Amino acid sequence: MERREQRAEALERLDRVTRERFLRDIYPRVRALRAGPAAAAGAPRRHRRKPVVLTGLELGTCTTKWTIDYLSQAEGSKEVKIHVSAVPQMDFLSKNFVYRTLPFDAFVRRAAEVKHKEYFLTEDEKYYLRSVGEDVRKDIADIRKQFPILAEDVHIPEYFEKEQFFSSVFRISSAGLQLWTHYDVMDNFLIQVTGRKRVVLYSPRDAPYLYLSGMHVTGTKSEVLDVDNPDMEKYPLFVKAKRYECVLEAGDVLFIPALWFHNVISEEFGVALNVFWKHLPAESYDKTDTYGNKDPMAASRAIQILDRALKTLEELPEEYRDFYARRMVLRIQEKAYRNDCG
Repeated sequence: MERREQRAEALERLDRVTRERFLRDIYPRVRALRAGPAAAAGAPRRHRRKPVVLTGLELGTCTTKWTIDYLSQAEGSKEVKIHVSAVPQMDFLSKNFVYRTLPFDAFVRRAAEVKHKEYFLTEDEKYYLRSVGEDVRKDIADIRKQFPILAEDVHIPEYFEKEQFFSSVFRISSAGLQLWTHYDVMDNFLIQVTGRKRVVLYSPRDAPYLYLSGMHVTGTKSEVLDVDNPDMEKYPLFVKAKRYECVLEAGDVLFIPALWFHNVISEEFGVALNVFWKHLPAESYDKTDTYGNKDPMAASRAIQILDRALKTLEELPEEYRDFYARRMVLRIQEKAYRNDCG
């Protein structure tokens, strides 16, 4: 089984970035898109949207207060639904984990342990909390509602308008836990409050090399779990994907643009807050989406139209089907592909 490690480009780290600088130097591509395609076409190449690590931001008292003891006492024994995995690499596609419920204080202490006296699967199982709304079918994750006491300790960088806010997802991970590679449809800040994470990212343009959910175009998750040591016999195209990487220390904030794939490894027990916001007009998003991971409405409609077109091609003999499918690909490339994204 051939395995090969990819070379990685380190993400840029910027210290004490103001809101004005963020909007001017990091975020102008989105503003151009909101002004229309013509404005976007005229935007300078240096303004292409890429992830960046922001350091030295004012995040509130959470970075010093959120010890294991404080977390346990602050929110007490309220029950939380968690992921439990017997292996470090969690796979959403094969569901190699189980959902369990624990009192929050007990969960925090277990997640901080390496070996457990009490456990569900194995004594070295891994734990992961991804906060959700009260009713996951209707309500978004909002730390102010699900963890109001802890929310008082957090200052979220106000780099977007209040009406753009979508969710604030509270996360706690065991040391060594690795989450599957996926993309989100909204821009977000990953605020590392305590602990240390390593994040590997891939550009949206490299989606063809990431083996999305069994190669279905609607897949948001990659089949390649071990991004550090991928199986190149099984995933030969993966080596073509350009790898970006960063390490987040306590107090760092990672800006992840929408559609950028990311794989997160918790090198230590850690607590983080993910803040998502709507950078497209509100009507672009699926109103039933409480997780923020459903494709924009126009994209979903386009994929449905494509599926119908492919079904129609099945009426032709194989030689003709192949020819017209290639013509369709060329037309998509001509009309929809960008030439300026990295």
